[in-house]
Amino acid sequence: MGLAERLFRIKPTDEIVAEAGHGEGGELRRTMTLWQLTLFSVGATLGTGIFVILGQAVPKAGPAVVLAFVLAAVTALFSALSYAELAGTIPVSGSSYSYAYATLGEIVAWVCGWCLMLEYAVSVAAVAVGWGEYVNRFLEGAFGWTLPAAITHSPGNQGGVINVTAIAIVVLATWLLLRGTSESATANMIFVYIKVAVLIFFCVVAFTAFNAGNFTPFAPLGVAGITAAASQVFFSYIGFDAASTAGEEAKNPKRDLPLAIILSLAIVTVIYVLVAMAAIGAMPWTDFDPDNTEASLALIVDLATGATWPGLIVSFGAVIAIASVVITVLYGQTRILFAMSRDGLIPKIFEKVNPRRQVPVANTLIVCLFVAVLAGLVPLGQLAEATSIGTLFAFAIVNVGVLVLRRTRPDLPRTFRTPLFPVTPVLGVIFCLILMYELAWVTWVAFLLWTAGGLLAYFLYGYSHSRLNTGSVR
Repeated sequence: MGLAERLFRIKPTDEIVAEAGHGEGGELRRTMTLWQLTLFSVGATLGTGIFVILGQAVPKAGPAVVLAFVLAAVTALFSALSYAELAGTIPVSGSSYSYAYATLGEIVAWVCGWCLMLEYAVSVAAVAVGWGEYVNRFLEGAFGWTLPAAITHSPGNQGGVINVTAIAIVVLATWLLLRGTSESATANMIFVYIKVAVLIFFCVVAFTAFNAGNFTPFAPLGVAGITAAASQVFFSYIGFDAASTAGEEAKNPKRDLPLAIILSLAIVTVIYVLVAMAAIGAMPWTDFDPDNTEASLALIVDLATGATWPGLIVSFGAVIAIASVVITVLYGQTRILFAMSRDGLIPKIFEKVNPRRQVPVANTLIVCLFVAVLAGLVPLGQLAEATSIGTLFAFAIVNVGVLVLRRTRPDLPRTFRTPLFPVTPVLGVIFCLILMYELAWVTWVAFLLWTAGGLLAYFLYGYSHSRLNTGSVR
């Protein structure tokens, strides 16, 4: 084979599916039910976004921020439907990496997997960085004291020396993941129930102070304001694909993965729209402070009741929300690396499965160490912002993958078919490209540098060790 043929060599779908669950020295255990898979995606999606993003988006769209959340959900839905089809057809742990390998070739799969590292590992580190601030807000409201800035902020940021709280939440999540998939799924389920209950509590309290006049005029900043807000709130939907990383530990993946992806997006959308309506109804949109976005929900319930304890409950919900996101996103990262290692593109240690715990222990510990160092010691800056563009790239690849696989393998059994094909995946690609185009140039620079580093890593290691290219496929 020539170089181009090797770079774009496709891994047969049948081989990908046949390898599911198998690792070096053991196998993953199928324990996750439909509801656990759904809550995994909800846990990864429903994070601090709604606690923060609403305060940033309302000044851009006014009361029409409700439509902005709906528009963002429709945009996410195009990609979610494509994810659902491929998850039901290729139910493995690699998510969009594996889908790209089966449809577009090895080099595209590698770049997609490299972007997923940006989406998962770097984004979870960025989320963990903010955990200390929410913990302090809760501690101050509940007990009147806070943890020192030296251990709750990144080095050089507001007196930070080492972000011990960020390291702590990563270690806690890792401990749960090492106990087993079933145990970590149960812990996530509890966390999701708590944060959903807190958001429902917010809605109930805010609706007691509801004023219909706050919705007039509905769109003071016009269509441009709605689309600008939609572009911003779209990123609070990122994470619905988390269920696709659990394809090799689901009890009935072909049926449950597509359902979990669609259900999680529906649940999150309903919650976001309700929270947005309750927030605008309780406080005029002109009162939202774009410089104090983290406390917007807590401020609303405090104003609605004239007390401080409701805001304390909302702050507690934000603390739980981050914990849930860290667990689910760390899990997703380890399973993607597991799939890449099994293909020979990264070292074998990432596919080793502990035969007793039936989880990739070494993989999990390495990811934990990497994320903990990022969260505790490294100012992430533009690299953290570049997670958005990496995610959109992966989404676009999945939409293209559906188009390609329908043409090259129409015979494959599909438990879910993307409706209105090929319009839906084409719109998915277009919307992803539009949102990527809207991002700042510095984000593009960070993304291109990250991609260049990934290509260098591929040609230094992945290309020569690829099991497809060495002929050592299982």
